[in-house]
Amino acid sequence: MPKNSFTFKQFTINQDCCAMKVCTDACVFGASTEVENVNRILDIGTGTGLLSLMLAQRSNAQIDSVEIDEDAYQQAVMNVKISKFAKNIEVHHQRIQNFESTKNYDLIISNPPFYQQSLKSIDAKANKALHAVELSFDDLIDSVLKFLSIDGKFTVLLPPFEIEKLIQIAQKKGLYLSKKISIRHDESKPIFRIIATFLTQKVHDLEEKMLIIHNEDGKTYSNEFRDLLKDYYLIF
Repeated sequence: MPKNSFTFKQFTINQDCCAMKVCTDACVFGASTEVENVNRILDIGTGTGLLSLMLAQRSNAQIDSVEIDEDAYQQAVMNVKISKFAKNIEVHHQRIQNFESTKNYDLIISNPPFYQQSLKSIDAKANKALHAVELSFDDLIDSVLKFLSIDGKFTVLLPPFEIEKLIQIAQKKGLYLSKKISIRHDESKPIFRIIATFLTQKVHDLEEKMLIIHNEDGKTYSNEFRDLLKDYYLIF
């Protein structure tokens, strides 16, 4: 069973009221997202507020975090409030499709619901968090295009099958893949998540990387993973 809270070096994530708990791939996502020269960030589907807090730790950006679920919204508000990054993050309770802002964002991040047409569970909260009940990939890309600055980046975390579908939709609408980070649990396991970064301009050379979380024993963490999460995880 997931713990009701997860303590990082500079903040704590309470998660007892949120369907989406802290997970390793989300932590890799937050730690690997580039924030250099980023002044404004939009976090679509913030959940507990994990990604917003991870990026706030490494930047001075002003962050708007949008969450549709009432309980997750309240949890994110509290997690932000008790952190030392509260002045940098504002949490909004609404659908991203209805979100309004006069700002353009240098960076938009999302760990979105990714099951598009699969069987749903009887848990309504889990369905909203994991399935595209409230946010289709088309809606996600349309929202990104609405708010992304011309030189901005959109970064998203999805499983391999779903990321290919998103890439096709994004390209048709004018967002182009520039970087992929593939994540494996260990060398013997298949890729289970991909972090993809998109730009509004086409790129000639796609940047591709692989991150292996565990060593060959499947238990101890790889040096690359340790280096990536050393500023966040208490165990490093």
